[in-house]
Amino acid sequence: MPLAAAIAPTTWHGTVARAQAPAAADLILHHGKIVTVDPSFRIAEAIAIQGDRIVAVGSPDEVEKAAGPATKRIDLAGKMVLPGLIDSHTHPTGASMIEHQHPIPDMETVQDVLDYIRDRAKETPKGDWVVVRQVFITRLKEQRYPTRAELDAVAPEHPVLFSTGPDASVNSLALKQSGIDKSFQVEGAARIEKDPATGEPTGILRNATRYLKVRETTKKPTRDEERRRLAELFRDYNSVGLTAIIDRNASPSGISLFEELMRDHALTVRVGISHGVDSSGKLEEIQARIKAVADHPLRRGGPMLRIVGIKMFLDGGMLTGSAYMREPWGVSKIYSIDDPHYRGVLFIPPERLLPMVRATVENGLQFTAHSVGDGAVHALLDAYEEVNRSTAVAPTRPCLTHSNFMSRQAIEQAKRLGVVVDIQPAWLYLDTRTLAAQFGDERLRYFQPLRSLFEAGVIVGGGSDHMQKIGSFRSINPYNPFLGMWVAITRRAKGYEGRLHREQALSREQAIRFYTLNNAHLLFLEDRIGSLEPGKLADLVVLDRDLLTCPEDDIPRTKVLATYLNGQPIFTAAPSPTPTP
Repeated sequence: MPLAAAIAPTTWHGTVARAQAPAAADLILHHGKIVTVDPSFRIAEAIAIQGDRIVAVGSPDEVEKAAGPATKRIDLAGKMVLPGLIDSHTHPTGASMIEHQHPIPDMETVQDVLDYIRDRAKETPKGDWVVVRQVFITRLKEQRYPTRAELDAVAPEHPVLFSTGPDASVNSLALKQSGIDKSFQVEGAARIEKDPATGEPTGILRNATRYLKVRETTKKPTRDEERRRLAELFRDYNSVGLTAIIDRNASPSGISLFEELMRDHALTVRVGISHGVDSSGKLEEIQARIKAVADHPLRRGGPMLRIVGIKMFLDGGMLTGSAYMREPWGVSKIYSIDDPHYRGVLFIPPERLLPMVRATVENGLQFTAHSVGDGAVHALLDAYEEVNRSTAVAPTRPCLTHSNFMSRQAIEQAKRLGVVVDIQPAWLYLDTRTLAAQFGDERLRYFQPLRSLFEAGVIVGGGSDHMQKIGSFRSINPYNPFLGMWVAITRRAKGYEGRLHREQALSREQAIRFYTLNNAHLLFLEDRIGSLEPGKLADLVVLDRDLLTCPEDDIPRTKVLATYLNGQPIFTAAPSPTPTP
C-alpha cells in the first residue's frame, strides 16, 4: 500500500534486530529510511509494530518475517522515519490559553506594542489594567523597553503592565495605584530603576512585579475551555512530530488537566512534569512542599504522565536584562542599565539554595532551576557539588534549565556530577542580534555551547520554552523542532550576519539525538522511547524529506506526513491538492 493512501489516521546491512513477539505484527512500514538513533545511529529500511511496541527493525525481507495474515503494510516510498520528537521545555497549559478571548498580533517594534496597548485601552473600562506579557525587548526592532512616557501617552487612563518574564515596564498610573514612588523600598532580590537626577521610578521593574496591584478583568475560562484548548495545542504538537514534552513549571491545576485528558483518552503527547515549587518563605515549608511532590501519586506514573522532579527560578532573564552574570552586564540603553557594577538578579542566595537542592535529591527527585546567566549556572552547579559530597546526585539527573551562558569549567563540572542540560535553540535564533550588541562576540563564546557539551559527554536536550500561542512558528517561543535543529546545526540567527561561534554547531546526527534520545533521558524514559529499537514503544514520525542529506536551509521547512504514538497514528497530513490542467 502506498504511503499517501495508507497513512490516513529507509540503508541497513546485516542481521535484523528483532524482539520476541508473541503475535504477528499489526503494521509494517517498509522501503523507507528508518533512522533508529540507536547507539550506532544505524539506518534501516523497514520497521514492524505489534500493539504499542516495535518488534522488528531491518531490511524489508527480514522484517517481513514478523508479518501475519492481518498485518497492514505501508510503502514509505523512500521517506525518512525518525523516533517521535521530544521537547524538553514547554509551558502548555498557560500557552494554550493566551488567545482564548482575542488574537494577539505579532509585535516586532515598540510602535506595535504601543498600538496594541492603545487598541486594548479602547476595549477596556477606564481604570482597569491593560497587560501585555512575554513580548521581549531583545526581539523588538528598537531593542528597548517602551518608556513610561510612551505608555502614558497611549493609555493615560489605564494602568499598563508590559511584562517580560520577571521584569517589566509600567506607566505612571500603574506606579501610582501600586504606591510605588521615589521613597519605595523593595525587599530581597528585586530592583526598581530610578532616574539618577530626580530619584523618581523610571517604570522599569526587575523581579518586582509582585509589588504591582494588578487587577486583571479578563473573563476566566471554563474548565471545558481549558481542556479543549490544551487538546488543540497537543494536536498541533503532534503535527510537527512531537510525541513527548516536559512541562517545566507545572501547577497543580495544570497537572489535573493532564490527568483529565488522559482519563478521557485525549492525551496525545507523553508529559513529564517538573512541578513548580515556590522558593520564597520558610525553608522548612519549602522542604515540606518538595516532600509533597515526592509523595504525589504521579511520581509513580507511567510513560504517558509522570512527575520527574521540581522546578524553581534561580535568576532573571537575558531577554530582560536580569540574568545573573559572573561579570557585570555593562551600562546599557537596550536594557535600561545605568549601574556599571550591575550583574543581574540572583533570586535564591546560595545558603538557601543548598538545602532546597539537598531536600530534592534526598527525596529522589530531579532538581532544576531557571538558570540563564553563567553566575546562576555556576551557583547551581556548586550546590550540586556540595550535596554530592554526602548524597550522590547523578541518579536523580540534576538539571540546568536554559543554561545559556556557560564556561569550560561549568561543562566539565556538569559531566563529572552527571548533570543534564535543557537548552532552547530558539533563544539563539531570536536573541543573538541583541546579545551580540550588548556583550560582543568573545563573551558569547560559551553561549549555548552545544558541540562542547556533546563532546564532553554531557546529556543535553533540545526544547522551546513555548510560552504563548498555538502555532509552531508564530508561538512565543517557536516550538517547531525542525527550526530548533536548523539553529543548532547552523548557529544562524534572525537579523544577525554570519554564524554565532560556528565551532559550537551540531552535526545533523547530533541534532536528531538532541530532540530524541537525549530528551528521552531527561524524561527518564530512554529505555522506552527516543530510538527505534525492538522492545521500545512505537513512537515515530514520517517526514517529507531526508534531514541527513537535504539542503541545510530546507530543514526548517520539513513537513510531518504522519505521527504515531504507541503504534497508533495521531496525526496525518492532509493530502496535497491534485494539480489541475
